[in-house]
Amino acid sequence: MKLWDVVKDRCPKIKVIDVGAMDVGEKDCPCRKLSQINACEIIGFEPDEKECDKLNQTGNGQYLPYIIGDGGKHTFRTCNYNMTSSLHEPNTALLEKFRCLEELTRVVNRREVSTKRLDDISQIKDADFLKIDVQGAVAEVLSGAKNTLKDVVAVHTEVIFVPMYIGQSRLGQVDNLLQDSDFLFHCFYGVGGRAFKPFIVDGKIDSPLRQLLWADAVYIRNFMNYDSVSPQKLLKLAVILHEVYGSYDLAHYVLAEYDRQSKTDLSKQYLHFYEGQ
Repeated sequence: MKLWDVVKDRCPKIKVIDVGAMDVGEKDCPCRKLSQINACEIIGFEPDEKECDKLNQTGNGQYLPYIIGDGGKHTFRTCNYNMTSSLHEPNTALLEKFRCLEELTRVVNRREVSTKRLDDISQIKDADFLKIDVQGAVAEVLSGAKNTLKDVVAVHTEVIFVPMYIGQSRLGQVDNLLQDSDFLFHCFYGVGGRAFKPFIVDGKIDSPLRQLLWADAVYIRNFMNYDSVSPQKLLKLAVILHEVYGSYDLAHYVLAEYDRQSKTDLSKQYLHFYEGQ
């Protein structure tokens, strides 16, 4: 069942904001999942101009070479492996204790940059879904997105469990910022780590044993307050939960609130489909 096929005549496409949009080949990328079923429009931000140009050539959205943050001036560190570049200095003393981490986070250039706040970018007005992958600078992004978050119904963000970057966002800090904007933690969407040197796990130098270092975390609009969320936003949230995360129980809960507001019976149809499987 594609929930988007059922509801697409009832609401516009989902507006996705992709902060740190570099394509790193992740098959389960939430933006890709929605794009593949033609359920979204993407506005992305990627500071590497070559990568940004490549993304624009795909025709899958509009991408801008902005560094998103708190609107202030900062030092941006370009690393030898582009996807590890950050507004924060890699914590080399920690990274070198693990297999295949310090080798991928060596700074090759530092430059002063002016960051842009999401709240100041007109193209993202009335966004629905925010994805963040910025190597430890999540708090800076969120601090410049307080108004943007009022419209968003789901956030997919990196979280880092140990200080891989100096001065990086802490897990508790990210959680507090999102709770303050009326979001609740929903699930982890994959976790990652490395083995301490000299261990190699199953012959793979990039596999963890027990020490987890990072994850993607999914936050959703507080489900205790859905009576204040518009019907269109509820439909979009249900599609995100169904198509991206397989959160069918919560998708049903969201559709039930949509039905209450709109005098429809989508949640009954949805539940009937799954009971018949």
